[in-house]
Amino acid sequence: MLLTFLAVFLLVPQVARAQDITLTGELTRADHETYRAVPVTVPAGVERITLALSYDKADHTVVDLGLWDPTRFRGWSGGARDRVTVATTDATPGYLAGPLPAGTWQVMLGVPNIRAGTHSRYRVQLWFDRAAGRAATVQAEGAPLRSGRAWYRGDLHLHDANSDGSCATRATAAAAVPARVPCPLFRTVLAAAAAGLDFVAVTDHNTVAHFSALRELQPWVAPLLLIPGVELTTFHGHANIFAPTRFVDFRLAGREGVAALQRDAHTAGALFSLNHPGLPSGERCMGCGWTWPDTDWRQVDAIEVINGAVTTGPMTGLTRWRERLDAGDRVTAIAGSDSHDPDGVTGPSRVGRPTTVIEANELSTRAILDGIRSGRAFVDVDGTTERLLDLTATAGGVQAAMGGSLPLCGSVHVSTHVIGGMGATVRLLGDRGEISATKISDADATLMTTLGTGAATKWLAALVERDGAPLLIGNAIYLTPCARL
Repeated sequence: MLLTFLAVFLLVPQVARAQDITLTGELTRADHETYRAVPVTVPAGVERITLALSYDKADHTVVDLGLWDPTRFRGWSGGARDRVTVATTDATPGYLAGPLPAGTWQVMLGVPNIRAGTHSRYRVQLWFDRAAGRAATVQAEGAPLRSGRAWYRGDLHLHDANSDGSCATRATAAAAVPARVPCPLFRTVLAAAAAGLDFVAVTDHNTVAHFSALRELQPWVAPLLLIPGVELTTFHGHANIFAPTRFVDFRLAGREGVAALQRDAHTAGALFSLNHPGLPSGERCMGCGWTWPDTDWRQVDAIEVINGAVTTGPMTGLTRWRERLDAGDRVTAIAGSDSHDPDGVTGPSRVGRPTTVIEANELSTRAILDGIRSGRAFVDVDGTTERLLDLTATAGGVQAAMGGSLPLCGSVHVSTHVIGGMGATVRLLGDRGEISATKISDADATLMTTLGTGAATKWLAALVERDGAPLLIGNAIYLTPCARL
């Protein structure tokens, strides 16, 4: 009774914050081979709960962990884990995803062993995702897989058995006409690891069914980062959303318009990126091109400029991306293989070809998404492991890099850094067309260009081409009027 009173007493002042609850208590020999329920009040509107257990482990004390919601069992991990998460979309292995009803939950402590005379203090911490708060998501992700600012390479568009990914069965892979089945998620993850990628986003169509499997695979496949995503497949366009904290109903576009769908995706904490917007739409590819008339372009974070093997011509997303830059929108160019078969090691839609290369402070979901938002990214069309493209510009003593803003105060001096492009051509582009074209003569080259007056007024970006086909596609530096008086 004393411990129950203590738990409730400590909880009451914390309910208003609802994102940082700490419950403490003490276990003794009287708790040996018993279960101790620690009640916690979960408020309405919670979309994820992450909890952590710590306790004094002296004298061979062991405490197991489990969780019940107000009406049912939600999971048991015994002594295997001290941190778990449950959400509407996914859960730690051993725990069940599903609705998170408001009311009194039970954090269940099992005590298989505590010796006579031992006093073990325990602490249960809980974090909630609710409204705009994402404390539980942050705690669930844990430490970054790699630390330090670097260029990280990944594939942002992959499918598996949870939507329409398929591959040959293990038993018939060598047959002349192998039998094909929905391809298990782990096959796609293994293909990404074999390609030497740092991160992937698995984006099955209109479902979050793969989220729990990604959470299960993450510790095993590290340091490859697995980012949960969804390809929102609507009748007038497809869009990837990266790292939503809950299900986003793709039908919303038909009921309320695509702008409402965009808002809901952002409310769920996700980035919104148009997929293959230049593809035609029709019976051969239903809704593949982006044709929504009420698109809120302020809510488009990225555009897939290269999809799989479609690297040239009007069916790429390059034209749509440049149109948005010309219109004054700040949108990041990315790419994805759109792989539906992890065994496709050559040719179209090979996992990791093309690659989106993102400069980030660390290898974590949050940092990768921040890198996309900031525009510190370029596309490596061939999916190599060594090519680099970066762009900086200086005017009036101010310097800006890809994704940054540069006031047009005086002459603009541009530096383009390319690794792995010898023999190719760097084209400097802007809202008024091509500015310059320079042949690359070194494996590691830095090319300097001074812009003529009026050469670009809204944006400039670098493109590396060979024989008319893009090798590297850089993001824009955004030009703004000079504010000097």
